Amino acid sequence: MNKVLAAALLAASCTLAHAESSAAKKELVAKILQQQRPVIEAQARALGERPAAAMMQQAAVVIQQRVPVDKREAVIKDIQGDLRQYVDEATAVLREQALKLHPTVTGAVLDAKFSESELKQLVDLLESPVFRKYQQSTDEMLRPLNERLVQDSRGVIEPKLKVLDQAIRKRLEAAIGAPAPAAKP
Repeated sequence: MNKVLAAALLAASCTLAHAESSAAKKELVAKILQQQRPVIEAQARALGERPAAAMMQQAAVVIQQRVPVDKREAVIKDIQGDLRQYVDEATAVLREQALKLHPTVTGAVLDAKFSESELKQLVDLLESPVFRKYQQSTDEMLRPLNERLVQDSRGVIEPKLKVLDQAIRKRLEAAIGAPAPAAKP
């Protein structure tokens, strides 16, 4: 009888310890999710802006080819206004939905893949002043890298773009049966 009682107490204490660990893990996961919030919001914004940018590029081609020069600026401004309105509305919806899904999707992965100890380490890292300083410096590091990359690779990339432009033009000419308008660099 004592063995049965001891086993029951041991099982109950293990269950209680697991529940406490689970509550502690949930708290750590919540801290990590809060730290990730700006990234999730930026991702939602980018997701909303992507189709608008593609539409603007397509519209720019049509405007350049078919809209009279004296009307182009007004049409561009009108389209940009429509696109801004879409982006504002779409990103609000996407942001709200992303923040709603974030705990159940990302939080579930964090809870499943990381131990409580690992989550504590991750929280410590994310809350570290050095890590925050690093994150804030990312743009300052990447902007000059991108500028230098464009500058240093321009000589190699521009000829490839010209070859691509010519190949596309030939395909369009063959499909249309007439010379395609020259692309403006």
